[in-house]
Amino acid sequence: MKTGIFGGSFNPIHKGHIHLAESVLKELGLDRIIFVPSKKSPHRSSSEYASETDRFEMLRLATEYNKSFEVSDYEFSQERTSYTVYTIRHFKELYPDDEFYLLIGSDMLLTFDEWYCFEEIMKNASIVCVSRNEGDYPQLASKAQHLLEYGNVKICTTAPYPVSSTEIREKIRKNLNWYCYLDKNVVQYIRLGKLYL
Repeated sequence: MKTGIFGGSFNPIHKGHIHLAESVLKELGLDRIIFVPSKKSPHRSSSEYASETDRFEMLRLATEYNKSFEVSDYEFSQERTSYTVYTIRHFKELYPDDEFYLLIGSDMLLTFDEWYCFEEIMKNASIVCVSRNEGDYPQLASKAQHLLEYGNVKICTTAPYPVSSTEIREKIRKNLNWYCYLDKNVVQYIRLGKLYL
């Protein structure tokens, strides 16, 4: 089975995240993508960061329509720093016969060789860099070429999404229009829970 690992704060998950996952799923012919929300930083305020329970539930609501999407709370259960290499080890142990693909953003690829145990990550998972800006492709291709000695790197392109999670939280605080950026069930969850106010 070809399994994608998509980590992030997902604070909150929005349509851009979903579009990105759907694009990679189709382009690479993956069987599934596992969304792995990261732990909440102890230095973040509650208005800036929804709880782990809330972020997990919003992820579940936003992905339940697609049988190829799963959500894992693995990183929430870890007392240590949630380095990506630990997450890859976990899923490798859980699904030893799977072929893994790690989804990362273009900014992350440029510094990937500075990640903790990046060689081990690349030994156990192909890196899938998602570029949302055509202008950065030459730089990404150059970096990918440099990393090929450690493993596989694939650069996918997808249309840019017009808003980020940070901007959505700001719109919620300022009572500006934000409903269009999120799944309707996530919108309802945020409203009922009075999140990000």
